[in-house]
Order: sequence, then structure tokens, then C-alpha cells
Amino acid sequence: MERKPYPSDLSDAEWQILKPLIPPAKPGGRPRSTDMREVLNGIFYELRSGCAWRMLPHDLPPCKTIYHYFRQWKGDGTWERMNQELRTELRRADGRESEPSAAILDSQSVKTVDVKGIRGYDAGKKVKGRKRHILVDTMGLLLMVLVHAANIQDRDGAKLLLSKAKGCFSRLRLIWADGGYKGKLVKWTRNSCSFVLEIVKRDKGVKGFQVLPRRWVVERTFAWFGFYRRLSKDYEVLTETSEAMIYAAMVHLMVRRLAIHPQHAGP
Repeated sequence: MERKPYPSDLSDAEWQILKPLIPPAKPGGRPRSTDMREVLNGIFYELRSGCAWRMLPHDLPPCKTIYHYFRQWKGDGTWERMNQELRTELRRADGRESEPSAAILDSQSVKTVDVKGIRGYDAGKKVKGRKRHILVDTMGLLLMVLVHAANIQDRDGAKLLLSKAKGCFSRLRLIWADGGYKGKLVKWTRNSCSFVLEIVKRDKGVKGFQVLPRRWVVERTFAWFGFYRRLSKDYEVLTETSEAMIYAAMVHLMVRRLAIHPQHAGP
């Protein structure tokens, strides 16, 4: 008997896009019998609903099976590769080069729950937990994420992320960031990573909130995270799991956008 669909389920079109990106079964042993579409549906249900793995509905595959694949794909880099493939397809469908030449950098402090793992206190945001440092292209699509303790200053966290991004994007030259990254980081970025870090400054004549050029793009990406309740706080023991959760959420968001894009010709 076919189950009733959940709002987070993959449509037929979305499944056809993601299906080729799923790693094949390991050679030897019994043939894979697990429905991989339902595994993805379970992972996306968990992300959108924010529930614990053990509280996944019983009409999905067993929670241990779903978590097994999530963890396996975290370890072998599948979530990052999916993110890269879908981002490339979306950029091409939008008439852009597959690789970006410019990006935007920012961080978001989030609370952690009472689990093991690194954490710290962000005195500026008054948040005890972790920081998500992200690098996005000019469409707001995720290039890279790094999660670390919230007590690490933005400039130091940016160094960790930019060092990781060095050499990963062949066309990337320019990175925009807000005033929190000004100072020695600009010179360090040029000398150590060969990127130009340009600080987007506020207009001193405007009081209160103002939309800053380029900066709004990364803020919108953080707002997209809000669609996924699992990302409302950091529930994970390992920061690598936190990063995988973010990549998986972006995969879900991008495959939905790609499936309805009029210019999409398929992967």
C-alpha cells in the first residue's frame, strides 16, 4: 500500500535529478534492496520537521537505515558533491558560468543543545553555541560551510574557511564581506589565498536598518536555513555533522528549484 506523501518528499522530477548522484552500492554481499528515494525522503523529513532520528514516521524506512546513509554520505563527501553538482546545474540554467568569480562571506551564531561537542560564547550576539561561517555565490547558493565554536572571532573563523576554500574554485577572485572582517584580514586574504576581500560599508548618513549591496544575498541564504527546523539550533555532537546538515538542506532546496526551472535540461 502506497503511503501518503509528506510535504518534504521528492517529486518524480526531483528524484530523477538526484538519482544519478547517489553513490552505487558497495561491491560484494547482497544486492541493495533499500529504496534510496525513501531514504532521501526520510532525511529531508528530518531536516524540515526538526524531529529526532528515532521519531521518524514508521511508514518511512527504519530510522537506523536512514541515519546510516546520512552518516555514510557525510563521511565520503556525498553531500558536498551533490551540493556542487546541483549548484553548477542551477548556475548554468540561469545562464551563468558553472564556477563563480565572486562570492559573499558571513557568519551566523546559533545556540547548541545539551549534547557533547565544542561550543563557545559569542559576546557580541550573546549566544552560547557555535558559528556557521558560509561562503555563497551571487545567487546565494552555498559554496562552502565551516562550523566552529561561537567564541572564535569572525576574522579568525574567516581565515579557517578561506584557507579551506583556497584552490577549490578555479574562477573565484573577489569576496564581499561586512565591516566585521575589515583590518588585517584583507591583506591576509590577498597574500595567503589570492582572493580580493572587499568590505561593504554602511552608509554613515542612514540610521537604523539598511540593505547593503551584495550583503543581502548571504542574509537571504541564512533565511533559507530557517525553512529547515533542524537548523534552528545546532543539535549535533560533531561540527562535521552540522556542516553535512547544511549541505543536505541546500541539496533539498536546490533540487526543488532546479526541477521547476524552465531552462533545466537535466543533469
